[in-house]
Parts: sequence; structure tokens; C-alpha cells
Amino acid sequence: MRLDKMLGNLGYGTRSEIKKFCRQGMVIVNGEEAKKSDIHVNPELDEVLFNGKKVNYREFIYLMLNKPSGYVSATFDKYEPTVIELIDEKYYTFEPFPVGRLDKDTEGLLILTNDGQLSHRVLSPKKHVPKKYYAIIDRLVKTCDIEYFEKGIDIGEEHMTKPAKLEFIGKGTDVDFDNLFNTENEFFVEKKFDFKDGLGAEVYITISEGKFHQIKRMFNAVGKEVLYLKRIKMGELQLDETLELGEYRELTAEEISMLEGK
Repeated sequence: MRLDKMLGNLGYGTRSEIKKFCRQGMVIVNGEEAKKSDIHVNPELDEVLFNGKKVNYREFIYLMLNKPSGYVSATFDKYEPTVIELIDEKYYTFEPFPVGRLDKDTEGLLILTNDGQLSHRVLSPKKHVPKKYYAIIDRLVKTCDIEYFEKGIDIGEEHMTKPAKLEFIGKGTDVDFDNLFNTENEFFVEKKFDFKDGLGAEVYITISEGKFHQIKRMFNAVGKEVLYLKRIKMGELQLDETLELGEYRELTAEEISMLEGK
């Protein structure tokens, strides 16, 4: 890899700036000044110092974000704030993007990376990577609802949804709204007391695909409305409960493998 490309990918400057830095003796490769920025280096084997500090090269980044409501899962949007705006600018040079999407008013686990192959593997319909959500709905869950979800539901598309797992947790009226959600989810605040006859419910829902507004449409198909939705798991990777809304951290090597299903 060219030295200027390696340093540029890590945010040390533009190609012309790095050329200038080399001329000034600020870049050392294997103990010798790199006077030319177009020399080739092996990021895995060669030692590169910039202004006296070792350069640690990496091609990909993997971030776990606890997405808050109000942000769209995109790298750019003309009208709405994006999840990219929640991370430090030092990551921008890697040009990260969200793996899949969460609706604007949906919270929870979202992965940001620049690894296109990993994103494809996770999102590929052939992989059937399960995604688990916590939801509050406006009516009590019935046994028939669980059975409907297990068989797949008609949400108005050419094909029914794939089988999904619906788990009843408890009555929504037992939810301590003030303490359970440290959030300013405007959608949730507006809807949270809209229970039908006080019989709202907390549920887990696990799906293996990602149709547009899928979970909301599935519940609508059985006469219920989703009041709050949060993704808590993708494959074997669980949302770090220590992350507050809007916070993020890098994935560990083990977590990356879990995400890929290894």
C-alpha cells in the first residue's frame, strides 16, 4: 500500500499534505525518514512513525451504537439528523455506514462499519440472522397472536413474512415508564398512555428479515399498535446495557465474530 494512502485513510491529511510532511522529516519508516510519500509499505510488517508516534493501521472499524429516537439510519439526510452525527469525527475518514436500519423512532442496537462484506453477510436473506426487539404494544398478547407470528403474517406484500418468535413478558400497565426509559423519545412520550382498557403488553419479538416497518406492520395486522420499539440483539451480539442512548463503543474481536455467526 502506498504510504500516502495508508496515512490518508487514517486521517493524517490529504495526499499533498502528507507529501509535505514527508519532506519535513515527520514520517519515519523502519527507522529511516520517508522523503517520498509514494513509497510502498506493508501495514502489517513495517513500522511507521508520524511525528514520533507509532501509526497503528487498520482497514475497518466496527462500532456498537445505542441509537436514540430522532435519528435516521443513514450517512446523509437533507432534513433529519443521522446516526453518523453521533460518533466522533475521528471515525469519519473511514466512511462508516449503518448495517441495516432502524426507524427514526426506534431505539437500540445499531452497528456502524466500513466493512461492506460483513454488512452483506449480516443482511443477506440467505443468512437469516435473527434480530431481537423489545416492544410495548397497546393490547394484551393472546395465544393466537403467538401462533400467527410463528406461521408468518400477511402485511400486504406479495409474500408473507417469515416465521417470527413472539414472547409475552408482562402487562404494559406494570411498566415503570419514568424509570425504565431514560429517553426523550417524542413518539413514545406521545403514545405511552394510549393503552386500550389498560391491557397494554411488553413483548420480545425476533425476526430474521427486515421489511419496511415490519414489526409495526405485523402487529397492525393482528389489531395492535407498537408504542415503543428497541432492538436488543443481532445474531448472538447483544446490546451493551452500559451504553446510554446515543453512546457507542468499538466492538471486540469476539463480538465481531458473534455478529458474523462464527
